[in-house]
Amino acid sequence: MTSFKPWLVAVAFSVWAAPALAALNVFATVPEWGALTEELGGDKVKVYTATNALQDPHHVEAKPSLIARARAADLVVATGAELEIGWLPLVTQQAGNPKVQAGKPGYFEAAPLVAMTEKPTRLDRAEGDVHPLGNPHIQTDPRNIARVAGPLSARLAELDPPNAAYYQARYKAFAERWSAAIGRWEREAAPLKGVPVLVQHKGFPYLLDWLGMKEIAALEPKPSVEPTIAHLSEVLDTVQHQPVKMVIRAAYQSDRASQWIAERARINVVALPFTVGGDDAAKDLFGLFDDTIQRLLKGAQ
Repeated sequence: MTSFKPWLVAVAFSVWAAPALAALNVFATVPEWGALTEELGGDKVKVYTATNALQDPHHVEAKPSLIARARAADLVVATGAELEIGWLPLVTQQAGNPKVQAGKPGYFEAAPLVAMTEKPTRLDRAEGDVHPLGNPHIQTDPRNIARVAGPLSARLAELDPPNAAYYQARYKAFAERWSAAIGRWEREAAPLKGVPVLVQHKGFPYLLDWLGMKEIAALEPKPSVEPTIAHLSEVLDTVQHQPVKMVIRAAYQSDRASQWIAERARINVVALPFTVGGDDAAKDLFGLFDDTIQRLLKGAQ
């Protein structure tokens, strides 16, 4: 007769009760990279996004809650190019998590993967919120999202080798859908080519370059500096000599300056979501650009 072995039952129960391998904890600084990580990582990642679409990503408080999230992270996904310079270094330093410090595999920046535009010829904080490496708002061109997706997928695989094939398969599927979507957006946006616009903040150079639109002037006299009535009057004078179709602002910005100029120049104000979650239609990366194109087409009418 076989004797009863309680330890075998205990071992079997512990194997059955053991939780599945934990998902990678990802700390994304802004919604676009949180959304992209979810597209690439699926159920193998758990993403926390530090900001929302109605926050100015330049100016974020390094709250204890953010520090706690970074302390538990396996990967930080940031824009870089000093977009988060005012808060992210403090968050990662205070977190004391060696995995996610700059230069480590657990720290990923998107901006170095794309060709940056609007690099300043001189650095002077008196000129406003100047970024030495160029304009960091790379997410407004979907081609840049594509450039970031491959390396980000590879980083997920590096940090989680057992699921490398999973990440590769998701990246391949996303890249195919994304390429098809870009082609569709470009066809839909063909009437926007050459359309002259004003921008409230210089946050759209990549979007305008992609669509072939023309920025005539910015309402902010210097990046992130609120315009005075005197400056807006100068912009209005420019518009009277060089007509524009619309003034563009990001969802997180106040509409005061754009409404002032729109009423006097008799042009449309177009509030763009700017990132995932900027409005009800921009629920994910695909919705972000679906909505952006439709809003611009309506504004150009």
